[in-house]
Amino acid sequence: MADGDANFSKPADSGSGKNPLLTIVMILQLILMGGIAYFQYMAHQKLAATESVMDVVKSDMKSGAIDETSETGEAREEDGILFPLDNFTANLAQGDGPRRFVRLNAVLKFNKDSSEEEFKARKPQIRDTIISILNSKRAEDLLKVEGKNYLKEEIKAAINSFLVDGKVIDVFYVSFQIN
Repeated sequence: MADGDANFSKPADSGSGKNPLLTIVMILQLILMGGIAYFQYMAHQKLAATESVMDVVKSDMKSGAIDETSETGEAREEDGILFPLDNFTANLAQGDGPRRFVRLNAVLKFNKDSSEEEFKARKPQIRDTIISILNSKRAEDLLKVEGKNYLKEEIKAAINSFLVDGKVIDVFYVSFQIN
């Protein structure tokens, strides 16, 4: 029996050896995880580099295009001419759900150097521009406060692009309903 005990006391070589396949799989997994981390980091950098509406407004404020405060440090409101628009009903862009539409009543505020005749003459063009912008929006975009503020900026920029004498300085929503 001494010979049998000797066979059991020697460790088996099969369990303690190194498996090259396992090592290769581990190395490939580490490389894959590193690649995924790199691409996520690059996507985050690209997203952080895109300019938001707030960044544009802040840069305009710094450059002096927008005068946010008066000499006393208090916010001042620029005088202007109010131009009420008729009610709008426009279809929104098709999302995942049913067809949605928006009802909007707005007032445009033009700078005081503007001529009221130009507003009246361009009223159909102004309405068409606003309806076209609304048609490109989804309900999910407009339900958020940021979406409504961005819509105001978009409307101002679009109308100012074709005005000659006047300039829209603000847009006021009198009513805003999404169905």
